[in-house]
Amino acid sequence: MRRRYAAERRFRLYGVLAVSLAGLVLVGLLGKIAVDGWGAFFQHVVTLEIDFDPEQLGVESGADRKALSRADYALLVKKSLRKLFPDVTSRSDKRALNRLVSGGAAYELRTQVMADPALLGTTRVMELPLSDTADLYFQGLIDPDLDERDRKLGDAEIGWLRVLEREGRIHEVFNWRFLSSGDSREPELAGLWGAVVGSFLTLVVTLALCFPLGVATAIYLEEFSPRNRWTDFVEVNINNLAAVPSIVFGLLGLAVFLNVFELPRSAPLVGGIVLALMTLPTIIISSRVAVQAVPPSVREAALGVGASPIQAVFHHVLPLALPGMLTGTIIGMARALGETAPLLMIGMVAFIVDVPTGFESPSTVLPVQIYLWADSPERAFAQKTSGAILVLLGFLVLMNALAVILRNRFEKRW
Repeated sequence: MRRRYAAERRFRLYGVLAVSLAGLVLVGLLGKIAVDGWGAFFQHVVTLEIDFDPEQLGVESGADRKALSRADYALLVKKSLRKLFPDVTSRSDKRALNRLVSGGAAYELRTQVMADPALLGTTRVMELPLSDTADLYFQGLIDPDLDERDRKLGDAEIGWLRVLEREGRIHEVFNWRFLSSGDSREPELAGLWGAVVGSFLTLVVTLALCFPLGVATAIYLEEFSPRNRWTDFVEVNINNLAAVPSIVFGLLGLAVFLNVFELPRSAPLVGGIVLALMTLPTIIISSRVAVQAVPPSVREAALGVGASPIQAVFHHVLPLALPGMLTGTIIGMARALGETAPLLMIGMVAFIVDVPTGFESPSTVLPVQIYLWADSPERAFAQKTSGAILVLLGFLVLMNALAVILRNRFEKRW
């Protein structure tokens, strides 16, 4: 008995050690992602006095929107910088100075002028985004003590940035652009909103297809189907499809929906159909388990008071099984949200700048956006990648928390 008790204590100790080790690894992984991605939610801006001179813009007072949209707003940023550094005279130094400010600054000025043409002829103090390399410098990710050949910022550029910092022109602000704009080739301008909208539209299509089909299939197989070879064949294939690699569904979508039915490539409609096929077996299995958990006495009582078999199922069994069905559906949708391989096969890996406006608009999703940024050579995109992973993990945690809440709130134990 002493040996048995000692073995039991050792087994418990091994279990505690295994759980502790797994927890430490998870905390370390999430901590590394959080540290790397925290900078994506903040951005450094520079304060400049912008002179909206119509002559420099090449427009006249009262110009129409077409003329205002074609004006050279980048010239205004260059003029403002050169006023601060009049000693910068060589062409190469001027180009290096101009590169300290993001190329998106000109687009911000154009947006503000087109929204308020009264800005023409005035001078305003504007906060404009710095370039990705300048932003990395202020985040401490570029070491000024390294040899100039080993860093992306030269000594002159670092000197100009320090002057701007001493004058109080550099500020750190929350990077709303990261959460409210689409993708961009420039790291400091790239955002997640296009991928978020694409994920939402894709999941809407997935849910609209797989939930009613999955629930109806589960109810038929459990309550109405006869027990024969055909139903056995269907059940075996449903169980097998749940274990099929996701990329196989992507190949199916490429071969059938794109090549045969010629549906639009890189659209939430096709992505939702593919993810629905992938998620459907999971929802069917979880829904069948939920139906099986309802005691037979509920059916027998309904039939005993005169209800038909259909009424017994839809009026009594289904309402009791619905919380378990919803829990399985949310877990299946969470899995679909994190899938990348099937969407790569149907072309949702394309570079999409505009935010999608419909189910047939070109779009991408959060996991694919993370894949694209992880493959980019710019160091600033590494921060964007980790930041996007944090956003995706946040969505997954919310969906799983919702599943737990629904289960605890509505589940009945028999």
